[in-house]
Amino acid sequence: MVTLDDVIKNEEVEALIVGAQKQLDGLGYTEHSHRHISIVSKRAMHILKTLGYPQRKVELAGIAGYLHDIGNCVNRVDHAHSGAILAYNILKEMGMPVEERTEIMMAIGNHDEETGTAVSEISAALILADKSDVHRDRVINTNISTFDIHDRVNYAVTDAKLTMNEEENKVTLDLKIDNKLCPVLNYFEIFMARTMMSKYAAKYLGIWFELIINGTKLL
Repeated sequence: MVTLDDVIKNEEVEALIVGAQKQLDGLGYTEHSHRHISIVSKRAMHILKTLGYPQRKVELAGIAGYLHDIGNCVNRVDHAHSGAILAYNILKEMGMPVEERTEIMMAIGNHDEETGTAVSEISAALILADKSDVHRDRVINTNISTFDIHDRVNYAVTDAKLTMNEEENKVTLDLKIDNKLCPVLNYFEIFMARTMMSKYAAKYLGIWFELIINGTKLL
């Protein structure tokens, strides 16, 4: 049985993660490396575990989260699709059953808001986990005067928590945004598609998606 730990220790996976970040650094994109994928992996697992899914499905969500951005090593454009194929082949070589690696391929291939949507429990958990990681720690650019809107919005987010509430059957993304750096409106300028994608992903899991910014419930 291929585990998340096996995937983390895989040399080919590690090389693709490093290469992907190298390419994104060259393009001036936010961080998509070990920090981001580890957070996404843990959050995707937490979502399905809290909802009572079998442990194996929980672990597959964690693997999908860890591998979801390796396609950036090929090109930022269509990285979800190329990453899905890369992940499928790596997991095949590692001996993962076809049913499991197909599930992971589907999830990775549908995590980008421009072309994807929730098509399974694992993909829904991956979407919620991925889109919730908005934080200043993701900003690579150290020159504030040259920030684009993505840098500015991410840098303005000083705290981001994704929590599950079983009693109220909902998942909540709670953000704290420094209004001196970025008005809340800017968040929706670039993240409206991601917010709606998260809402649908939660619906797929039979729960509600709630967005709170600076203590105010916006969704």
